[in-house]
Amino acid sequence: MISMDIEHIAKLISAVESKEMMNLEHLAEFINGVANHSIPVEMIEKWLKAVHSHSISVKETTILTKEMMHSGAILDWPNKKMVVDKHSTGGVGDKMSLMLAPALAACGVMVPMLAGRGLGHTGGTIDKLESIPGFNCSLSPSEMKEQVQELGCCIAAQNDAIAPADGLLYAIRDVTNTIDSIPLITASIISKKAAEGLGSLVLDVKCGSAAFMKTRTDAEALAKSMVGAAKGLGINTTAQITQMDFPIGKYVGNSLEVVGSVEVLQGNGSKDTRDLVIMQGSALLLQSGKVKNSQEGIKKIAEVLDNGLALAIFEKMCVAQGVTEENAKKICSDPKSILPKSESTTTFASSKSGYVTMIDSMALAEIARKHGAGRFNLEDEIIPEIGFEVLVEQNQKITEGEQWLLFHHNAALNDEEIAQLNDSISVENQVSAKNSRLISTIS
Repeated sequence: MISMDIEHIAKLISAVESKEMMNLEHLAEFINGVANHSIPVEMIEKWLKAVHSHSISVKETTILTKEMMHSGAILDWPNKKMVVDKHSTGGVGDKMSLMLAPALAACGVMVPMLAGRGLGHTGGTIDKLESIPGFNCSLSPSEMKEQVQELGCCIAAQNDAIAPADGLLYAIRDVTNTIDSIPLITASIISKKAAEGLGSLVLDVKCGSAAFMKTRTDAEALAKSMVGAAKGLGINTTAQITQMDFPIGKYVGNSLEVVGSVEVLQGNGSKDTRDLVIMQGSALLLQSGKVKNSQEGIKKIAEVLDNGLALAIFEKMCVAQGVTEENAKKICSDPKSILPKSESTTTFASSKSGYVTMIDSMALAEIARKHGAGRFNLEDEIIPEIGFEVLVEQNQKITEGEQWLLFHHNAALNDEEIAQLNDSISVENQVSAKNSRLISTIS
């Protein structure tokens, strides 16, 4: 293992600090050294802090992303054009991947989805799936490829085989407070998606009080950076900036979000959740050339949700990834019968009559996290059954004393949490201006 010249690393750091273009050969050498752990951690920290403080150009971000992608295995496909995926920056009740992968596979495209465990208010896609008894998300690149060629989709946990440079960079970013750098976020996300061998990608960039990016300006800056890097690597990419204030759908929490996903795959469920799946899915069908226009894409995704084809592929995916056939059938027919259940439930009622104008998603998410639905540290164990059922929708009429929230929990609630949850609904005398989830599209 050859160690990179320390002088070259110092020059990279100096170039970033003086806002000059980095030597791209040295940058490639640096990322290779990060991947094989031959560069001292303190030099990586200095470089990350420089990028966080001074940023880097689109060209440098694209090269950084490309080198991170090439630091590990890359999936290749006979017809790359038909290989698609989506990435979301995360939201409260955001469970789209669980429905989107099988729905897209049912429409004839391939989805080799790599997903993460959540470090935040509720778990990530992998945490949700792992609440299903027996579901195995630890697939090697060759196992991913084999399953996708057979079924059309897989959902696997990020691992050291794909974009290993990102694993160490992310861990160091976490402890050096350099997480919120747009070039570093871009390279982290896009390197893993590019390693899947994608032809098309949709990015769901959340914006609002319960999102990582609070303002539209920040959300669009991140979206433009990610679209630029992905396109620079030859992936047909669009970003959808979506509103993240009101919780998505009825369920918040890991096993509960599996219930909500299955309900949509059964052709029922929350309209809010279904609409987002259709919006993201139809965009990918259009980008891959599978449909001629977005209306045809919308119709196709809606059809496979309603006729059981997407649910059938979800069942097969469960079996392929370790769930027994009997349990996979139960998950698809009556998910509550097999998923973990909380020891207690507490209901909350409205203190006044009127229209539900707002629910504080962040308040719900933070309390769910304290009770075990999310992590404070990477090694924290998720408690899958913790979460909320939101029993009302935005602008719904509600009467005083009517229940609007059901909390599934194991530990007792304290007075502060009860007060916080009671205060997290806003009821007004008239309806609010309800905006579409979609704020803008960047391509």
